[in-house]
Amino acid sequence: MKISTILDHIDSGHMALPEFQRGYVWNRDQVRGLFDSLYRRHPVGGLLVWATESKTAAHRGDSALAAGVVKLLLDGQQRMTSLYGVVRGKAPEFFDGNAQAFTGLRFHLETETFEFYQPVKMKGDPLWTEVTELMQKGTAGLGEFVTRLNEQPALAPKVGDYVGRLSRLLGIVDVDLHVEEVTGPDKSLDVVVNIFNRVNSGGTKLSKGDLALAKICAEWPEGRDAMKVRLKEWNNAGYHFTLDWLLRSVNTVLTGEAKFQHLHEKSATEVQDALARTTKHIDTSLNLIGGRLGLDHDQVFFGRYGVPVMARYLDQRQAKHRGSMSAKERDKLLFWFVQAAMWGRFSGSTESFIDQDLAALEGDDGGIDMLLEQLRLWHGGLRAEPDHFTGWSLGARFYPVLYLLTRMGEAKDWGTGLALKASLLGKMSRLEVHHIFPKAKLYKHKHEYRRPEVNALANFCFQTKDTNLEISDRCPEEYFPKLEARHPGGLASQWIPMEPVLWKMERFRDFLEARKELLAAELNRRMEDLLHGDTRWLASAAAVAPVPAGVPAGITNEEEEAQLESLNEWIAAAGFPRGVAAYDFSDPLSGEQKAVFDLVWPNGIQEELSQPVAVLLNEERQTLALASQAGFRCFTRIDEFKRYVTVEILGEGAAA
Repeated sequence: MKISTILDHIDSGHMALPEFQRGYVWNRDQVRGLFDSLYRRHPVGGLLVWATESKTAAHRGDSALAAGVVKLLLDGQQRMTSLYGVVRGKAPEFFDGNAQAFTGLRFHLETETFEFYQPVKMKGDPLWTEVTELMQKGTAGLGEFVTRLNEQPALAPKVGDYVGRLSRLLGIVDVDLHVEEVTGPDKSLDVVVNIFNRVNSGGTKLSKGDLALAKICAEWPEGRDAMKVRLKEWNNAGYHFTLDWLLRSVNTVLTGEAKFQHLHEKSATEVQDALARTTKHIDTSLNLIGGRLGLDHDQVFFGRYGVPVMARYLDQRQAKHRGSMSAKERDKLLFWFVQAAMWGRFSGSTESFIDQDLAALEGDDGGIDMLLEQLRLWHGGLRAEPDHFTGWSLGARFYPVLYLLTRMGEAKDWGTGLALKASLLGKMSRLEVHHIFPKAKLYKHKHEYRRPEVNALANFCFQTKDTNLEISDRCPEEYFPKLEARHPGGLASQWIPMEPVLWKMERFRDFLEARKELLAAELNRRMEDLLHGDTRWLASAAAVAPVPAGVPAGITNEEEEAQLESLNEWIAAAGFPRGVAAYDFSDPLSGEQKAVFDLVWPNGIQEELSQPVAVLLNEERQTLALASQAGFRCFTRIDEFKRYVTVEILGEGAAA
């Protein structure tokens, strides 16, 4: 079948993309290579399509399918999307990806090469021909290009050659591609997806979640878009959740399991209803976690896979009881959430642990107490010890705990004396991490304090931006007395040891040990508050795992945090998924934290098509080695990472 005919079929709705296909992921280098091969009439492979009735075909995009039998692309999406984008000058209706990959393709009439538009290199050179313009004007418009060439006397001797090359370029749409069909009444969605996975054995494999979503969208075509709308709402509120996370949450509410094995048995109506209930329960969970625990934005929102379990609990409770939860029930559920997150319950084998927790909710004796008992049996004691605050950097699990204590307790801003749990308005009132002992002076001190000590959690507190700027890099022995005189009790509200001798630079290590004691005591006190006196869950202390020097590492200060957030905005603007900040790299069975990686794409920039990537700023060799051994491609500089994305993923040449 000619390429031009295939493109016409896409326009008319006779050919489309099945719902289960992932989005467009080719880069400019791949598009350039495809057109070069077609121009030279080299083979580019055939297409595999699923011929099925349009009335039962679940397809991507909003456009209607033609009546009768239609062809859904199983193999060839990337090639046909690229061809459609360049020839038609726009993306097809089923497009989901980065249109820059096929925008601005040029062909050089002398060298017969394809490149994407570069103003400095191409401006004023008539030999660079815009491929899309040529394709849209077709043979009838060829004379216009010839006229442009004839206007350049120096080109006159070779105009005949150039016209031949333009005609050959136009002839790309007349190239025949072999189209193989999968058809027949036995070709169910399961069978077709199995064929798809075999054909794409070297590329994108469909996960169980993809297959589950495909089955949902077969009956409910708007399902994917409905979920994306909710994800966008949470994103606007500062929570960056994934489609897989939401789908798993819907699945837990509807089936009582994390695994997707029974979701296909549910009707579209059941799934729609479950999505509505699930999003309501997620909103409730976020409001409880933000309002009662103070964890109100993505950077401190740890343990997100505890939310599907909470959603299931809330859904079951709603089905059995009327009325709101009591304060005791609400707080015990939040106690479970904090404890599960703090000890890394969902940092390893996520699906298995979610299923265990969902099972604990079932039956007459199931419920929150069973969840807590299961957590205690898995981890041991749940009471915090001072050494749990030995972790360093903004990536440690106890960084969100420190934020939680600040927001739940009576912590006060040292500049204004206002409680930090209050709603503070204005850009300068945003909470920032403050190093109690200034970094620069610690590094220069005669005791040669090391980076893990300088960035220890016990050297962090939260202040407003104004206060942070006011304190600047002064030493505690200088600014503590002045702050305490201005706002008595302000230091103690942030768990500062009140012995002035510990405020001296040479006693920094002693200060850390003393503050760790205070932080652990405060955490246990807050956890007891959540239990409303039922302290049996805090009867024994949690084990403190030894941490080798140099790990867990992670984001070490607010400057790095801002750089990584800016990088995430950059990658999102390029059409790719945001990375996971402060990625918790843990033992899959015990949940023991092995390291924290600054910013990670665990499935690659092009999900499951490129290798896992980690951006690790200012990390020690142990952390880099651990990430490399785990299969991550590591970048220690942001410009290097951007160059990788720009050159190897987008194929656009060196990054600016």
